[in-house]
Amino acid sequence: MRDPVLFAIPFFLLLLIVEWTAARKLEDLEDRPASGAYHTRDARASISMGLVSVATMGAWKFLALLGYAAIFAYVAPWQLSASQWYTWVIAILGVDLLFYAYHRTAHRVRLIWATHQAHHSSQYFNFATALRQKWNNSGEILMWLPLPLLGVPPWMVFFSFSLNLIYQFWIHTERIGKLWRPFEFVFNTPSHHRVHHGMDQLYLDRNYGGILIIWDRLFGSFQAEEFRPHYGLTKPVNTFNIWKLQTREYAAIGRDVRAARGLRAKLGYIFGPPGWQPTTAPSPARQAHATP
Repeated sequence: MRDPVLFAIPFFLLLLIVEWTAARKLEDLEDRPASGAYHTRDARASISMGLVSVATMGAWKFLALLGYAAIFAYVAPWQLSASQWYTWVIAILGVDLLFYAYHRTAHRVRLIWATHQAHHSSQYFNFATALRQKWNNSGEILMWLPLPLLGVPPWMVFFSFSLNLIYQFWIHTERIGKLWRPFEFVFNTPSHHRVHHGMDQLYLDRNYGGILIIWDRLFGSFQAEEFRPHYGLTKPVNTFNIWKLQTREYAAIGRDVRAARGLRAKLGYIFGPPGWQPTTAPSPARQAHATP
């Protein structure tokens, strides 16, 4: 009930309004769409998905708490104290590293991509896009299992993820350019995250980090911003219906599996990369599979 994300919501909305107002003013002055511009229906869809995600994420966390508590109490070889600084370091860095692992997997395994693709479905990049969150957090819940197993208290796992989520809000904007080079080297920034949301070939499947961009540099998935990206899926979704945005890829998987011949093809459509075909090489992970 004391999730930091809940307390951050008023600040999210305030910053969103400021950015939206600034974009409109610049658009009027320049007589053309400004960077970071807003589309009313698109922004409304993003905000609506974010509000629903507050409830769905709470439900997933409640289910996870049951399992995490059992692992922490009965399976973990030791229990780390929340009063020790190193426990916080393990929790925050552990969540961030595991977020990177989950995020990268979500772009390479179609079933998990189905949970994540809605976040990439907007052709705009602004603070409203940051609120375009998924409703199925089951993948992240499973990815965090090593932390309670290492003795990190379950509430610290959830708290660290909330901090991670709050940090990622401010990097969804075109109003901030590149920052101080040492900061850009270590931390995820708007410049790095614009690359991640870009559908340009150079930018596809890059910059998965949450708070730290170091993971991308270490594991070979980093790409610097070289030009302003084009945002969204490689095949636009052409809908603002939040239910369709969340479920369209699951429906597409179901159609592909029903039409597939043979177990290998069926499994490929589920667990292969997005865009996988039985007789062709995988297409980029940002491919949209359902018809608009």
